[in-house]
Amino acid sequence: MGSVRLGKGEGHRPQPLGQAGGGGPGALSGVLALLPAVVAASLAALPPEIKATLEEIRLRRERPLQVRWAAGEGWVKAGGTLTTMPDQAYIVTANDLSQTIQALTRSSLYALEEELRSGYITVSGGHRVGLVGETVVRQGEIQTLKNFAGLNLRLARSIPGCARELMPYLLEQGRPLNTLILSPPRCGKTTLLRDIIRLFSTGIAELKFSGVNVGVVDERSEIAGCWLGAPQLEVGPRTDVLDRCPKAAGMLMLLRSMGPEVIATDEIGRPEELAALQDILNAGVTILASVHAGSLEELKHRPGWRPLLEQGFWQRLVILGRTLGPGTIEGLLSGDGQTLRGGPWRGEGKAC
Repeated sequence: MGSVRLGKGEGHRPQPLGQAGGGGPGALSGVLALLPAVVAASLAALPPEIKATLEEIRLRRERPLQVRWAAGEGWVKAGGTLTTMPDQAYIVTANDLSQTIQALTRSSLYALEEELRSGYITVSGGHRVGLVGETVVRQGEIQTLKNFAGLNLRLARSIPGCARELMPYLLEQGRPLNTLILSPPRCGKTTLLRDIIRLFSTGIAELKFSGVNVGVVDERSEIAGCWLGAPQLEVGPRTDVLDRCPKAAGMLMLLRSMGPEVIATDEIGRPEELAALQDILNAGVTILASVHAGSLEELKHRPGWRPLLEQGFWQRLVILGRTLGPGTIEGLLSGDGQTLRGGPWRGEGKAC
């Protein structure tokens, strides 16, 4: 890969958690403020096409700096040059990692102890930081983490418009249809789900759809990217979010308390979640959800799924892949598996 020179400048000093920036196209600039100067400067010097689609920044103590973007992954040299050879990359020091964690937690790990039990924290801007190290276990339960060995900073990006071309198929007589997104990992399902939520909530004048109230159960803070309970990513003006809430309990809570016309959640599959879906359907509320699966046939062989598929629960099935990159719609099916539109194709967003 081509060489990229490191520009002269003062670098970046870690800033408090609340200054991490938003989740739009400029998401990286806010993230850089959380990183030590040499790491931030190296990332800032990456080629523009890499920075525009950057998905993950991985810092591992005394190991090479790694990044992943929409089209691939690589190692980063101290000057911002990408390399395929890990032994040529910048080696993250213990101090680099410590500085970053202090910035992410505002030097207060105790205040984030509950989040650390899950192995990740969410920072302002909706970016999610996974952490590894030594677990502290009491009576068989993980209490917290200490002696951190690495982190994975996953950049949150809203891509308004990536679901727009799909929307005429997800509405019928002005009402959203029960929709399930089937996707292998890293194919853009959460980004697509987020934009469908935004459009259900905002409305689409050209389709004579004025928008509806949407309730979101965001168990891993990935859909709305909430920080201190408030969405950091664009999910629409009529959207209410339950952050870090178990999906089954959250769906029923929203049903009882917020009167949504649509309930949306990500990565369903546990028996209690599938049971909650039945209760939502019986209440006349539309479901929008996603599941890890590469095809309809694969999903049919999962425990508990065949009845939901064969009873006509779902009215639309969106199959995602990576043929044209993340966010590729490989097929759009009716609830009974009939093809409504073949693929591959992508929406208006640059990526999903």
